[in-house]
Amino acid sequence: LAPHDPRAPSDDWQVFGLKGVQALDPQAPVCHVSFYEACAFAQWAGARLPTEFEWEVAARLSGMHDLHGQAWQWTRSAYEPYPGFVPATGAVREYNGKFMVGQQVLRGSSLATPAQHSRDTYRNFFPPSARWQFTGLRLAKDF
Repeated sequence: LAPHDPRAPSDDWQVFGLKGVQALDPQAPVCHVSFYEACAFAQWAGARLPTEFEWEVAARLSGMHDLHGQAWQWTRSAYEPYPGFVPATGAVREYNGKFMVGQQVLRGSSLATPAQHSRDTYRNFFPPSARWQFTGLRLAKDF
């Protein structure tokens, strides 16, 4: 909530999260952003979103912080099968095919992610227009 918003309990920036309305922490990760908003911010910042491959390589390098547990991070990669993937036959193939079209890859994890899914190799996906409370971004820059 913006300052002077009649719904805000104070005249400072506020955020609505799991604990209700609280003061905005400028050091906290950006959340609730769509893929399109993440791309627009990256372009404004003179950077870009990483590909899924770039994200995983960076996650395996030492010195990277907060890749897991804060917010899922948008990548510029479309959610497609890995090379060599063979889909299951029968109803599972039909069911999964409906949901895995027009999605973007998210990597990392959030505070709501089960521990077994919080690993460098786990892929999540979401529609690019969706603003999920656990989606954020990490920027990449070409040198």
